[in-house]
Amino acid sequence: MPCPYIILLILRFKYMIKSVFLKYILVFLLIITIGFTILATVISSTVVRNSTNAKKISMANVANIARQNIETRFNGSSLDLFNDYINSEKNNISKELSEYIELTGDSFILIADLEGNIIVTTPLPDDYLKEKQISEKIIYDVLNQYDIYSYQTLDGVFSGSHLVFPQLLTYENGEACGVLFLCSVSVWERSFVTQIITAIILNCLWVLVASMVILYFITEKIISPVRTMSKAAKNFALGRFDVKVPVKVSKDEIGELASAFNNMAASLAANEETQRNFLANVSHDLRTPLTSISGFVNSILDGTIPRDQQEEYLKIVSAETDRLSRLVSNLFEITKIQAGVKKSKKKIFDICESARIVIISLGHKIDEKHIEIEFNCEDEKMHVFADPDDIQQVLQNLIENAIKFTSEKGLVKINIINGGKDKEKDKTKEKKIYISVYNTGTGIPAEDIPFVFDRFYKSDRSRGLDKTGAGLGLSIVKTILDIHEEKIWVNAEYEKYCEFTFTLQKIQETKR
Repeated sequence: MPCPYIILLILRFKYMIKSVFLKYILVFLLIITIGFTILATVISSTVVRNSTNAKKISMANVANIARQNIETRFNGSSLDLFNDYINSEKNNISKELSEYIELTGDSFILIADLEGNIIVTTPLPDDYLKEKQISEKIIYDVLNQYDIYSYQTLDGVFSGSHLVFPQLLTYENGEACGVLFLCSVSVWERSFVTQIITAIILNCLWVLVASMVILYFITEKIISPVRTMSKAAKNFALGRFDVKVPVKVSKDEIGELASAFNNMAASLAANEETQRNFLANVSHDLRTPLTSISGFVNSILDGTIPRDQQEEYLKIVSAETDRLSRLVSNLFEITKIQAGVKKSKKKIFDICESARIVIISLGHKIDEKHIEIEFNCEDEKMHVFADPDDIQQVLQNLIENAIKFTSEKGLVKINIINGGKDKEKDKTKEKKIYISVYNTGTGIPAEDIPFVFDRFYKSDRSRGLDKTGAGLGLSIVKTILDIHEEKIWVNAEYEKYCEFTFTLQKIQETKR
């Protein structure tokens, strides 16, 4: 029975066959096959060409040696006619020629007279020669020393093509007496070429096997985190965001993807928590005034509240109704801005004038708490490029918050300056106008500062100071400034002061 590791490996392989692994294998096999096919073709053609040349040289040497030997023996014999000499020495000549052809392999020798009659051969199988007569044209070409070295059948002497190398036999006086044909079945050294091609094929197979093994581990390394991310994504679909993808120390794309996936999981978990808090806060802020309204109205209707006190309670009902209206309006405002329904209509306007208008509109609240207001504008007029209505709402929310959380006879300061205090050091600040709203009073605890722009955030958790607010003012401010691609931040010290600062684009950036 196979060990558990082998079973696991088989299961993984079956899984990978159905996924990216199969695609990698097919592509890799295709590349290797094409590469080795081209390599085998080039090497084979080169080997065949060189082998053919070597074959030709080898046959020329053997044919020349055989010719010289026959001519020497014939001219040293007592016979005058070449055919007579061949007939008398046929067996000895055939045996002697057989020794020469062992040097070339797959070869044999034919000797013909000048009329084309084949008069002697090295040992051949029966019926190997289909004709005993060589055509006059071939004899004529040899006599005239034409190069007939080629792959042919000698005009039907052989059933198949042979490589033929002719040598003219002569008397001592140089007169032709016959023709020697050295013939070979193959045009190259077949065994050598076969060995080369076999070696190429074997190497190709070994490379394929090694590639399969290497590719398996490479693919597994790539696919494993992807498979983990796929499982995590399925858990995300079920609302479980605590699943993390193991991130190894790697700077490649897979490592970056795993890190990004974990960051996404953390972001989704945070969003899920924010959504739960959002629903809880909305439920609380809707339920509280509705409970008050319902209780007071029912008490008035059933006579529990005396007539002389009904007006007082109706004022409370009216205030709670206004509170509900503001909550719904603020939620609707945030939704429109984030959904892109509400478009910013940017134009040039004087930010100092807008701030003055907001301060004047909140004069009654300022007077009620006897708050001291300081308004500092670096220049008489400071023009910015933004949506005037949106920025007026930002100023309204920030200044109103400052008044709300400032104690009696406290201080509220609004400062509008060019480029910030470090504009000489940082040239980018010269392109911005900085607006800050400062107030003395409760401040913000350091641990709460990162959350001040969240929906329904209230630093006063007991709602002792802010019973009418819904915690959406600063969220609206942040959303508007994000759309304007501007920044806002807060500096605060608990029970001492709080200061919000945001930036706006100066008019010079938009002039043409």
